[in-house]
This record gives sequence, structure tokens and C-alpha cells, in this order.
Amino acid sequence: MNPLKTKLPVVYLKPGEMYTAERPTMVSTVLGSCVSVTMFSRRLKIGAICHGFLPKCTNTKHCDSHYMEEFKYVDYSIMQMIEGFDKYGIKRSEIEVKLFGGADALSLQGDKPGTFTVGRQNIQTAIQVIKNERLHLIISDTGGLRGRKLIFYTHTGEVLLKRLKQGRFVKKPTLSRNLK
Repeated sequence: MNPLKTKLPVVYLKPGEMYTAERPTMVSTVLGSCVSVTMFSRRLKIGAICHGFLPKCTNTKHCDSHYMEEFKYVDYSIMQMIEGFDKYGIKRSEIEVKLFGGADALSLQGDKPGTFTVGRQNIQTAIQVIKNERLHLIISDTGGLRGRKLIFYTHTGEVLLKRLKQGRFVKKPTLSRNLK
């Protein structure tokens, strides 16, 4: 499907948002250390996607309040997507799950390998929730140093992915000069 020639409604998913569609929609988002999880029901042609930028909501009371800002948390977003699919009568075994993002796009040169970055925490949290909820992860493209642009077709479950150019912050030495 050519995203440039589609006549589908287009939604740009910003960090901290989640989107569920019963009607065909093209959802676009850009990820760095954030992750997106897509869920799709082939039987009902319903798709959902989230764009989480923090791994876990540690204040359970706050997260249970169902404020829209809670979609910034990976764990909360995935659970809300599952809850939405439950309301449609979609069995867990029917849900096609895909996971993207979690790059170390903001890592600094000199970061030690194995440093537990936000991107890595986001990936780990998503995988753990998916596993705990007995969902089947069919595709993932995570980690690395490059961000990703995604286009998700809610009515087919198809995801187009483009890896962005690598960008790293470099610590530059500070120069001191005597200004006269």
C-alpha cells in the first residue's frame, strides 16, 4: 500500500497517545527511545496503536484514574489497549501484536554497553506486559541507535517502517577563551 496515494484518514500519533480504530485509518508516528505497540484483530478489522515514552506508571492510584496523559506509560497503554479489545469480545489468541522502537537515540558517546537506557526499559516493559498477558508477539523491530517512522494501517494490521538516520549527541569539550 502506497501511503502517499491512500485516501484513508491520516492520524499523527504523538508521544503519550493511543489510538483505536474500527474504520480504516492510517496512523503515523515517529519513535526514538519511545515504543509503539500495535494490536490488530483480523476477524473484526480493528487496530490499535500506542506511543509510550516512559516504561511504567509507578503511582498506581494516579494511573487508575484513567487520565489521558497516562498513555505516556508503556505498561498502562498496553493494558488499556487489551481492555479495549476485551470490550469488542476479541480473544487474546486473536490479537496480532507488534512492537517497535526503544532506540538509544539519545545516548551519549562514551555510554557503557549494557547501560539501562529509557529505550531499553521501554522495550523490556512492553515485552514483559505482552508475555504476562499471554499475547503473541509476531514482529518486533527494537533497540539500536536509530529512530523509526511507522505507518500503521488499522484495518489490515500492516506496519510500514523506515529507519531514520543515526543521530548521536557528542560531548564536546568546553573551550575557555580570554575575551577582551
